[in-house]
Amino acid sequence: MELASSIAFDLSATCGSVFNVQIVPPGWIHFELTDSTLATWLQSIAVANLKEAEIGRWRDGERISPHHPITPSPHPSHTPNPLCPMSNLFPIQYAHARCCSLVLLAHREGLIKLREPLANSSSDFWSVISPNPIPWLNSDGKLRLNHPDEHRLIAELVQVVDNIECPDVKGFVKWEKAALNLSQAFENFWSNCRIWGEVKIISPELAQARLGLLMATQSVLKIVLEEKLGIFAPWEL
Repeated sequence: MELASSIAFDLSATCGSVFNVQIVPPGWIHFELTDSTLATWLQSIAVANLKEAEIGRWRDGERISPHHPITPSPHPSHTPNPLCPMSNLFPIQYAHARCCSLVLLAHREGLIKLREPLANSSSDFWSVISPNPIPWLNSDGKLRLNHPDEHRLIAELVQVVDNIECPDVKGFVKWEKAALNLSQAFENFWSNCRIWGEVKIISPELAQARLGLLMATQSVLKIVLEEKLGIFAPWEL
């Protein structure tokens, strides 16, 4: 415990703005991202559409520059499983298309303003004019997204992006399962976390933060669909 406390003290002094550190007997050091760090990360994948965020993507074992345009890989890192029919992947494509349609609806209704809201013609179509940045944090600097299904969706996003950036850490990644877990987390979020109606009127900042979470989900799903599963990421169905 004494050694752990000493290490934690140094970490808190140098990285306290990035994560909170807690010591747990018999000497575990627990790290928790600060809300401001998580908000910055969500902003990067929601608005930068992954290619401008320092997340990185891998193709055939080689890291791609974050400024490389997002296009489907001619040689996807994933070899389709003949035992996994395309119908099993439809929920993933549906989740991607649903994210696109909801964000574009928010643009048409004025809840957000996009510079070029054309999902099928621009890799940067989540170029947000306002609000920018997305209001992830409240006036106390705390994350607005506190619903259990919001937490689960964020956790799935973190897991999938970790797998994208560090594909060799845990060995072979089962991308169908990872993408299905993410799409299911999106479905639960969409079913239980409202954006329109009373939320839009009473708490527009929360509605905008939830839209930002949709943008982040779409960005990650697009990469998984096109570059890991080698199938089309539709923007409408």
